[in-house]
Amino acid sequence: MGFHARSMVIRKRLRSVLIPLVLYGVSSAVVGYFVVHAHSGARGLEARQSFEAEIAELKGELADLKERRGEWETRIALMRAQSVDRDILEELAREELGFVHPNDVVVMLPAQKH
Repeated sequence: MGFHARSMVIRKRLRSVLIPLVLYGVSSAVVGYFVVHAHSGARGLEARQSFEAEIAELKGELADLKERRGEWETRIALMRAQSVDRDILEELAREELGFVHPNDVVVMLPAQKH
């Protein structure tokens, strides 16, 4: 066997080793890319956790708003023409007109700066 024949055998062996290594390397890089984006991408696991936390916060806010709405609906029902609650009417009139009942205790607070 001459020099040329040996170099062909070495090239074939080198190719038979390098081609699988390159293919494994490229496929590992592609899989790694998708794993990283599945974890920390815009639709990944971290984003899902932050969305779930935001959903829980908004559900709590919704429950508070529903409770406040129920309170307001009750107060509005008391002020309907058929049955006006005198306490509610008096409270609203004093608040709007700035009057105080003689038996009320008034606490003066400093003006809030905005």
